[in-house]
Amino acid sequence: MKKKAISLLLAMSVISSTFVACGETNSADNTETNNTTTASTDSEDAFPITIEHAFGETVIESKPERIVTLSWANQDPILALGEIPVGVSAANYGLVTDNILHPWTDDAFKALGVDTPNVFNDETGWDYEAIAACEPDIIIASYSGFTEEEYNLLSEIAPVVPYIETAWKTNWRDQTIVNGTAIGKKAEAEELVAQTDELIAEKLTAYPELEGKTAGYFWITQEDMSTFYAYLPNDPRASYLNDLGFETPESILSLAESSDDFSVTISRENAELLNDVDIMVVYGDEGLLEALQADPLMSQIPAVKNGAVVLIDSTSALAAATTPSILSIPYAIDDYLDVLSEAAKKINE
Repeated sequence: MKKKAISLLLAMSVISSTFVACGETNSADNTETNNTTTASTDSEDAFPITIEHAFGETVIESKPERIVTLSWANQDPILALGEIPVGVSAANYGLVTDNILHPWTDDAFKALGVDTPNVFNDETGWDYEAIAACEPDIIIASYSGFTEEEYNLLSEIAPVVPYIETAWKTNWRDQTIVNGTAIGKKAEAEELVAQTDELIAEKLTAYPELEGKTAGYFWITQEDMSTFYAYLPNDPRASYLNDLGFETPESILSLAESSDDFSVTISRENAELLNDVDIMVVYGDEGLLEALQADPLMSQIPAVKNGAVVLIDSTSALAAATTPSILSIPYAIDDYLDVLSEAAKKINE
């Protein structure tokens, strides 16, 4: 854990020119003051900023001082750039801390002097009243699944930056740059992305066995395997596998041609389509692998037959980190590469 914490802090300190230490605090109530101290002259000069997105465009007239982020990991780029959101969505999947945040997010808040962030429990819907109570200057959710109605309601509270083109298809690079742009730190966000790409490349040098392999990310329910889901290359989980050196199987690329969604449904009777998948990454535990290997059709998939399956337990850090953010990558990349490496060793066994 110490190694992960060090990696996290290194990632956050890349933009050292804009990262200003904040005094100790036990709440986010003094966020406005802290955000003011971290603002640079360059970021203030960047405004007004216009961001075009799926619902039109949002004009940000001046540097936001009170930032609210909603949905998956949108707070992470803001924190990595040295700003403290006044409200964020609770983490709703994977390993979480007492603050209902993923550990890398909680660590980032603490590094900026905030022990108890303001967290919205919005798993069943947006808490518009709580969001409005934050008096935000901006609401950022570039990786999300807003409806237009939700966007319009939130826009009555503050300018909103939703996904740029399509719901749930914003990868970690675009999320970082869009969110950074919204707060006047586009150049710093781009540099942070470049540094993270360098980190990934450096880590991969220790795993030559992954080179040239194919991998896919799947959702399979042990209780009903009659159909299951493959995440397509435009989904952040699948594209992260590409970042880690894997090729997308031709079978999945073919399925992607007939779908505009981020995943596609596959019938168990068509499991043989996945004969070109070397490694399967699947949400589940050992019980799922046993069920797959016992099934007369699913067991014919080479990755299943060989046991080249990475099981992502819902209570683990990897359950969330495999949908990556600028902070989760340095926190969990070692663990992810380790389990992928173990799976790679089972190919063709």
